[in-house]
Amino acid sequence: MLRSTSFLLPTVLFSSLVFAQTPAPATAVAPAPAAAPDSDAIDEAANAFFLAEGLQRSQVMEHLSWLCDVYGPRVTGSPNLRKAQDWAVKTFAAMGLSARTETWGPFGRGWRCDHVSMAVVGDNPWPVIAYAKVWSPGIASTEADVVHVAAMTKEQLAAADLTGKIVLIEDVRTLGEPFEATAKRLDEKELLRLADQQVAETQAPAQRAAAARGDNDFRMGFQRREEMLAMVQQKRPLAIVDRAAKGDYGTVFVQGASAVSPPGASREQRVRASAVGADVIPQFTIAVEHYNRMCRLLAKGLPVRMAVELKVSFFTDDLNDRNVVADLAGGDGALAGEFAMLGAHVDSWQSGTGATDNGCGSAVVIEAARLIAEYCKQTGAKPRRTVRACLWSGEEQGLLGSRAYVAEHLGSATEPKPEHGRVAGYFNLDNGTGRIRGVYLQGNEAVAPIFRRWLRPFHVHGASTLTLDDTGGTDHLAFHGVGVPGFQFIQDPVAYSPKTHHSNMDVWDHAVADDLKQASVVMASFVWHTAQRADKLPRHVVTPRAGRGERGGPGGPGSAGGPGR
Repeated sequence: MLRSTSFLLPTVLFSSLVFAQTPAPATAVAPAPAAAPDSDAIDEAANAFFLAEGLQRSQVMEHLSWLCDVYGPRVTGSPNLRKAQDWAVKTFAAMGLSARTETWGPFGRGWRCDHVSMAVVGDNPWPVIAYAKVWSPGIASTEADVVHVAAMTKEQLAAADLTGKIVLIEDVRTLGEPFEATAKRLDEKELLRLADQQVAETQAPAQRAAAARGDNDFRMGFQRREEMLAMVQQKRPLAIVDRAAKGDYGTVFVQGASAVSPPGASREQRVRASAVGADVIPQFTIAVEHYNRMCRLLAKGLPVRMAVELKVSFFTDDLNDRNVVADLAGGDGALAGEFAMLGAHVDSWQSGTGATDNGCGSAVVIEAARLIAEYCKQTGAKPRRTVRACLWSGEEQGLLGSRAYVAEHLGSATEPKPEHGRVAGYFNLDNGTGRIRGVYLQGNEAVAPIFRRWLRPFHVHGASTLTLDDTGGTDHLAFHGVGVPGFQFIQDPVAYSPKTHHSNMDVWDHAVADDLKQASVVMASFVWHTAQRADKLPRHVVTPRAGRGERGGPGGPGSAGGPGR
């Protein structure tokens, strides 16, 4: 051993010198693990295209004109809605999507108002701004006395003979002048409150108490009105007239008629006015100023008599309705069977043409799909997942179309169908014409960092807010309620609630073009990034809460009976 060591030592010393003077030969070194691709990184090329195409060459207002000017209003079950759906299928197909309608139902009979006329007659005649409620039957041209029943006691109402009369069923509504602007945008303070979930907490105790009293008064008033309506219906008047809870200066908010139900019927036992054979007494909503004037005349003991005529058409050839479904096929073999979804309801009420509720949302969905399809066409890019755009019907009667789709395709949270696990996320738009300001996260904290990054390029365009709060009354709840990530965007209110939502002023002219262009771009970007990320969006745990009315599940109340969208 000693001999071997003395022989090796000089070699080692020489080798040390050589290594000190010449580059070391390459040696096999294990490479560092490659960084995992960032699936939530911003696709700057796609966003740049969406912004250029969506802001400079937008077609969103043209889509909206077809939906409103040509096919509005679009009552569920009506010929206009079917024509709008057929037009949407052709429009999606022309963009390169595979489009179709999917039937759901049965819903009930369709309805259309062909003519309505109402006027006070006598020595001092004057016309009345009046709209028939959906599913009201017709009235041949006639005249009848007007009776105001709102101030009657239960005993007085029980004794009253209302046969053949026109009944005013609500109290006078006091009006105030609009000293402040009716249209508004969310300011920084309001957005911060949303982000911090401080809406209720920032109210002073007196404000919270007043709000609670108001809610209680509303419930009591609603219950009294329901009881009064049931009594009036049993007395078979010629027509029942109300003035809605809001609206002035000729703006009239109108929805659907109520059918006559058996005395004492529970909410579940009530008959829908859309049902074939439903017993419906003609019902109207009129301008509050005209309603109040009649009430004041009657309070003076002066008679009021009106001429009325209503011509309507019912459609019973097909009692089902349809959703529009359009796909842009995914190009990733592993992910193409999954879906990045966007949608809006395309049905409306009847007094306007259904612009802000919800032609705007539908037009944005069509335009967002166009932006994605055009990007793919011009660049050769493909979404990894299939992009699926949907236009729902029956939303105004309780999210019926989207719930039917979810039941058919996804199942439930407890009994999911295979497609349940293939939906990466669903994005909805249904809060009027206002630009997108952010996203309601529906309590899903895990998506916050993802959406925060996706919103960053749009801060300069006014979209920057995330709130854990949920929002109700529209179709994302059908998805959220079964455990699939479903989101509604935060939007500027503009004049949605005070002027256009379900009103005769819900028309194309009150849509804000620049806001809808921005919304189309933001929605296209969110859907594109959902289609491209490695994983589906994080899911939440479905926890139905008593008293909250989990409207995503079957049987919950619809937007027509609640805040509505």
